[in-house]
Amino acid sequence: MPSDFTLKTMNTLHRALLSVTFGKAGWRASGMPVLELTTIGRKSGEPRSCMLTSPLQVGETYLIVASRGGDDRHPAWFLNLQANPEVQVRIGGKEPHTRNARIATSEERAEMWPRITADHANYGGYQEKTDREIPLILLEPVS
Repeated sequence: MPSDFTLKTMNTLHRALLSVTFGKAGWRASGMPVLELTTIGRKSGEPRSCMLTSPLQVGETYLIVASRGGDDRHPAWFLNLQANPEVQVRIGGKEPHTRNARIATSEERAEMWPRITADHANYGGYQEKTDREIPLILLEPVS
């Protein structure tokens, strides 16, 4: 499973790619849009950002997967949004905007998970590595 150091390094390298290419590269990965998610730390109260892929979009709603590479622990960003579901999202280099993060219901997950794993098999592999059900999170626009 990826260590915290590895995950932070990957995020740093991704941001460096965006910086050196002036945002011309790095907003897509493995055929998926990349977004920057900013949550409020559940313990620190400080903003925490990470780069994530969105394997499925439904209208204006972006879906993200709390896989942490198949680890038995949830990613920190997921725990943060559980404590405070109002998040900031930056998509395609545009200005960050507020979204509401919501965990998919069992019915929504049952419909979306096969679609995600059909197009991005790595997510299915992550689920096989852990006993926890990997949550799907909907980032819904705030009206």
